[in-house]
Amino acid sequence: MHQNIGARNQESSNMKPINPIQKTPAETMNSSDQSHDKAVALLSLINTTTALFFRLKLVAEQVHHQGSISAGKRGVLLSLWQLGSQTVPQLARARPVSRQHIQLLVNALLKAGYVEYIENPAHKRSRLVRITQQGSAILRSMIQREMKLLEGINLGIETEAMQSAEEVLDTVREFFAGSQWREHLVSIEGQ
Repeated sequence: MHQNIGARNQESSNMKPINPIQKTPAETMNSSDQSHDKAVALLSLINTTTALFFRLKLVAEQVHHQGSISAGKRGVLLSLWQLGSQTVPQLARARPVSRQHIQLLVNALLKAGYVEYIENPAHKRSRLVRITQQGSAILRSMIQREMKLLEGINLGIETEAMQSAEEVLDTVREFFAGSQWREHLVSIEGQ
């Protein structure tokens, strides 16, 4: 099965996403519209990030052999490990996905013994989800497997360049999660 997953996507693995509104070199030389150029660059970044997301989803399946811990469950465990106990609605808002989707993931993790419910002093009806020792152990095991594989990769990209790319992606993510994006969206929809 794992070879089929890799084989079905081997052709597209070296393809760069096509940007349908990219200007030709001649158009770019004649253009003084920097906002358009930035919009094209942002769209290209978004398209490339989307393609990378789907590629990494496949990589996660290959690395973890489609085990009982899906990428979504791993994400919930990682959030709980990094940020501490949270409610299901808090976990959902941080993704952003539906509360129902997170509830399904939490239910599966609860059944496996990787998380547990604890009382929430701030809210009587919305319990906190906490990672268990077993959940921490499985997450550490997954991260160790990932690190072992990643340490053997040479992308030809300097560490500083990857850190800069992370900062750019964080900035874009924070913008689209923030009030400036919502305000911009409302102003565009009103036109």
